[in-house]
Amino acid sequence: MAFDVLPGLGQPLRRLEDPRLLTGGGRYTADLVPPGVLHAAFLRSPHAHARILGVEAAAARALPGVVAVFTGADVAGLGHNPAVTEIRDAAGRRHVEPQRLPIPTDRVRHVGEIVAMVVAETPHAARDGAEALVVDYDPLPAVVQGDAALAPGAPQLHATAPGNLVCDWQKGDAATVEAAFAGAAHIARVAHRSPRILAGYLETRAALAEWAEGRVTLTTPSQGVHLLHRILCDHILGWKRERLRVVTPDVGGGFGPKLPPYPEQALACFAADRLRRSVLWVQDRTEHHLADTHARDLVAEAELALDAQGRFLAVRVRAVANFGAWVSTVNPTIPTGGMAKVLAGLYRIPAIHIAMRCAFSNTAPVDAVRGAGKPEALVLLERLVDVAARETGRDPAALRGLNLLRRQDYPHTTALGYRYDSGDPPALLEAVLELARADDFPARRAAAASRGRLLGRGLSCHLHGSGGWGDETSVVEVLADGTILARTGTQNQGQGHATAYAQLLAAAFGVAPGMVRIEQGDSDRIPRGGGTGGSSSTIISGTTLARAAEAAVEQGRGLAAAMLEAAAVDVVWEDGAYAVAGTDRRVALAAVAARAGGLEGRADFAGTVETWPAGIAWAEVELDPETGAVTLLRHACAVDAGAVVNPMLLAGQLQGGWAAGIGQALLESARYDAEGQMQAATLMDYAMPRAADLPGFVHVDRGVPSPNNALGIKGVGELPTNGAPAALANAVADALAQAGVMAEIPLPMTAERVWAALSGAGA
Repeated sequence: MAFDVLPGLGQPLRRLEDPRLLTGGGRYTADLVPPGVLHAAFLRSPHAHARILGVEAAAARALPGVVAVFTGADVAGLGHNPAVTEIRDAAGRRHVEPQRLPIPTDRVRHVGEIVAMVVAETPHAARDGAEALVVDYDPLPAVVQGDAALAPGAPQLHATAPGNLVCDWQKGDAATVEAAFAGAAHIARVAHRSPRILAGYLETRAALAEWAEGRVTLTTPSQGVHLLHRILCDHILGWKRERLRVVTPDVGGGFGPKLPPYPEQALACFAADRLRRSVLWVQDRTEHHLADTHARDLVAEAELALDAQGRFLAVRVRAVANFGAWVSTVNPTIPTGGMAKVLAGLYRIPAIHIAMRCAFSNTAPVDAVRGAGKPEALVLLERLVDVAARETGRDPAALRGLNLLRRQDYPHTTALGYRYDSGDPPALLEAVLELARADDFPARRAAAASRGRLLGRGLSCHLHGSGGWGDETSVVEVLADGTILARTGTQNQGQGHATAYAQLLAAAFGVAPGMVRIEQGDSDRIPRGGGTGGSSSTIISGTTLARAAEAAVEQGRGLAAAMLEAAAVDVVWEDGAYAVAGTDRRVALAAVAARAGGLEGRADFAGTVETWPAGIAWAEVELDPETGAVTLLRHACAVDAGAVVNPMLLAGQLQGGWAAGIGQALLESARYDAEGQMQAATLMDYAMPRAADLPGFVHVDRGVPSPNNALGIKGVGELPTNGAPAALANAVADALAQAGVMAEIPLPMTAERVWAALSGAGA
C-alpha cells in the first residue's frame, strides 16, 4: 500500500492522546498502587570500586514494617543480563562480556550499584530498612575515563577483561586510507572528548510486580515489553515465559535508557514471587543519575584528507569508547556501528577507517540515548570540515557544497559499506542558507561587534540510520460498532504513536482518526514486537498496520459480496466502503463488521527497517567576552524526513531533538571525580536546557521518499539530536576565531570554558 494512495496522510492533526494526558488522565506506573502492595528500596554502593566483605541485615529485618531483605547471596541463583548486540575484533573475537547479576556478590564496580533490596509495608519503612543495613566494604582504586582505564597499571575491573579492554574494534580499509593521506594536499585534524550525558526523562523508572496464582505481572515503563519479557524469563529469572506478563502503561519519556532490562525489574519480580505479594519500586532522581544507563563518553582524534581542489579523499578516526562497568543491552554497537553509519556524512568520501578501543571503567554502564553514537561522530566530521575550510581559505558552505552527494548519486554505498537510500543534500543546503538568511550574516556580525559581542555561525550536515528490530506482528480489528482497535509491538514514550498510527489506519479504512484506538505494551495481548528504538516505530508499525488493514478489508470482502448480492470478484474497496464495480451499490465497512461480529487482519513486518533521514542545520551564537556566556540566537534546519505522516508531529520531534542536542553542546555533563563519585547526582548539578536557553526553531521540509518501505517514510526522532551539537560547536568556534582563539572547546561549551579560552588569548 503506497503512501500516495492513503488519503489524509501528510496533514496536520493535533495529538489525539493530549486531551486525556493534559486533563490528568495519564496512567503511569507510579500511579498504579494496588491495595496491600509492598514497597521496595535499594541500598546502593557509595564506592566506585570495592570488595563486599559482608552485609549485616539483622537490624534491618527487625525494624517494624520490614518484610524481607535480599542480598547478593539471597539472589545468587538469578542469571546474567546479556547484551543483545555484539562487536568483534580483527581476529573475529567477540567483545568481552562479564556476567552481570542483579546484585553482585563479591564486588561493586560503580557508585550506585545495588548491594541489597529491602521490601516493607511502606516506602518509609523500606528506606529505614536500607539505612539500617551495614556493609563491610574493602575500597579499591577506581578509574573513570576510558583512555585512562586502558593505560598500563590502571585498576582492573574484571578478571575476564585484562587491561579493561572490552574490544579492539576496527572498520574500513586502513591501507587505502593511509595511501589517500600520503597523497593529500591538506590534512585537517581535530581532537574531542565527548561528555557523558543522562536521559533526564520526566518519569523516572519504576516497577510494579503483582503475584497471583503463581504468575507475576510486571508493570514498568519501557520502550517495548517483549525484549524485557524475553530477557527476564530466559536469562535472569529462569522462568517459563507464560509465568510472566509484562505491561507498559503511559511512559513519560524514554530516549533509549528505558529499553534495557534493569536489576530492579528482575528483583521486583523475584520478590513478588518469593513473598507472594505485590511489590512496587519507584526511582528517585538521584537513582536515575547514578544507576540508569548513560551515553556518549568518547575520546577521539580525527583527520580529514583533501586534494588541492578541496575534495575530500579520506577520513580516519582513532577513539576510545567508555562502556562503564558493564556491557549494557545494545551498547556494543552504539559507539562503534553508530559512528560508522554516519561518519561519511552527506559527502562523497572514498576511504574511511575507524580504530576504536572499548573500555571498562568504574562508572555507570553506557548505552543508547537519543542519537546513539552519532552526535559525537558528526561533531568530529563537521568540525573537520570547518577546520579544513579555515586552513585552506575556503567558505565552509562552499566546501560542503563541493563535496555533497547529489540526488542522482543515490542509492549511495559509503566507504564503510552502508547503503544510503535517497536524498538531495544540495537542496537541503540551498534551503537552509535561505531560511537562515545567510547572506545577511556579515551585517549581523558587524552589529554584534558594535555591542562588544562575538557572533559566530556554524553549519552541520547530518543524517541518521534508522534501525530497531523488525520483529513485529500487528493486529487490526474492526469492531462490531465500526471502531478500529490496533495492537502493535512498538512503544509510545511521547512521540505521538496514537495519532500517527490512527492517521494511517483512518486513511486505510476511510474513517475519522478518532475512530481508531491504538494498544501497545502488553506481552499477553500483542503477539510480538521489537519495541521502539532507532527512530523506527512508524517504519515498522506504520507499514505493518497498513498491511494488516488490507487483510481486515479482505476478510470482509466475501460477506460484503453476500450483502450486496454480488460475486466477490466484482466487489471492490473504495472510499471506505465495499462496492460492486461499475455501480452505485455500496455497503459500509461498519455494516459488514457488525454483520460479521468484527473483522481482523494480521501482518508481520516484511520490509526494510533502515532509512536515512538527513538534515543541514545552521546555528548562530553570540558570545559575551566578559563572561564567556553563549547565547543561541538562531537555529534553522532543512530536513529530509521522507514522506511525512503528520507535519505537526514532525515539528515536535525536531524541536525536542534539537533541544537535546543543544543541551549536550552547551550544558550537560554527567561527570565523575577521580575517585568515581558522581558530581552531577541531582538536577542542581546537572544542567538541562530550559526554555530560556532555546531560540525559536524554524525548519523547512525537503523530503525525498524512501524506497525502502511502502509508505516512503524515514525515521526522524534522532536526526535533530545528531546535528545540533556539531552546528553549535562550529558556531562557537567561528565566534572565537573573531578573537583569534583557535583552540577546540570541549563539550559542553560552558561559559567558564569559553571565558578561559578567551582569557588565554588575551581577548
